Amino acid sequence: MSANSPSLSYATAGVDIDAGNALVERIKPLAKATTRAGVLGGLGGFGALFDVKALGMKDPLLVSGTDGVGTKLKIAQITGRHDTIGIDLVAMCVNDLIVQGAQPLFFLDYFATGKLSVDEAASVIAGIAEGCKQSDCALIGGETAEMPGMYGAGEYDLAGFCVGAVERDAVLPQPTIGAGDVVLGLASSGAHSNGYSLVRKVMEAAGAKYDDACPFATGKTFADVWLTPTRIYVKNLIKAFGAGGIKGLAHITGGGVVENLPRVLPEKIMAEIDAKSWPQPAWFQWLQEKGNVPAEDMWRTFNAGIGMALVVDAARADAIEAMLKADGETVYRIGKLYASDRVKSHVVMKGL
Repeated sequence: MSANSPSLSYATAGVDIDAGNALVERIKPLAKATTRAGVLGGLGGFGALFDVKALGMKDPLLVSGTDGVGTKLKIAQITGRHDTIGIDLVAMCVNDLIVQGAQPLFFLDYFATGKLSVDEAASVIAGIAEGCKQSDCALIGGETAEMPGMYGAGEYDLAGFCVGAVERDAVLPQPTIGAGDVVLGLASSGAHSNGYSLVRKVMEAAGAKYDDACPFATGKTFADVWLTPTRIYVKNLIKAFGAGGIKGLAHITGGGVVENLPRVLPEKIMAEIDAKSWPQPAWFQWLQEKGNVPAEDMWRTFNAGIGMALVVDAARADAIEAMLKADGETVYRIGKLYASDRVKSHVVMKGL
């Protein structure tokens, strides 16, 4: 090495190993607080162990899923508000698992950034831990990747991975789904984690700033509204499973009701959904008006106020609705299933 050559290290290349270690120590108590039956060991190993026998199931199937939160991350980064985006990450994964009838067991996250800020990352992961608590899911591991040159200042990306379990005979959708079944809708907490590229475009077109007072939400800013975390339906739905009568669930994400509900319906079955059977949320109306967005695009991009759709036995609909309302869900009876001449299942929207 030349005497005049600069001394290089991983730190001068932009990666701070000490910061990564400090983050692990910071989040260990967060992960420990989410532990549940079946978890073996803690953070810090090369892998995480889970004892499926601890669930006491007779014939369990494992269900896995992965997801992110899309460009909602940009709003968190622009506003410097990182404490709820982790809840969104967990919600997007566990709400997909519950659709299979599975109880979430454990969760892992991937956090990638150009320059690691321990405080910022810890805030994100605290949100992940909170989402895990809300869904009775253990945070048992993850990866923090510091990659200089890949991300700009203050930028990061997130991905989540979740595994759940369900008894073989309880897998949803059930084969008994058919004409006459009722469709219930559980209210969303907002736009959840879909359509945010359009949200940001509409904000720009309207000349609105995220710290501006929101005209359709008294006492809140636009940041408050758009960063409202995705509602996690897991615990209330698991309780409702025990009452019987739930035949299928659809997590209403990108594609809206019109594209997600048919995914759980059999061939030659259509769902007739009455768009007037629940109130259109104010955020949905504002986006459509300020962005001059065609109705079809709105209904295919956003959840329109329904975050989860349930297909239930008509004879059990009242009881299931009452149980979910008692547990704090806002429930609407939004439609019904009918036989169809078309082979492919589909949704017919009324009242648009």
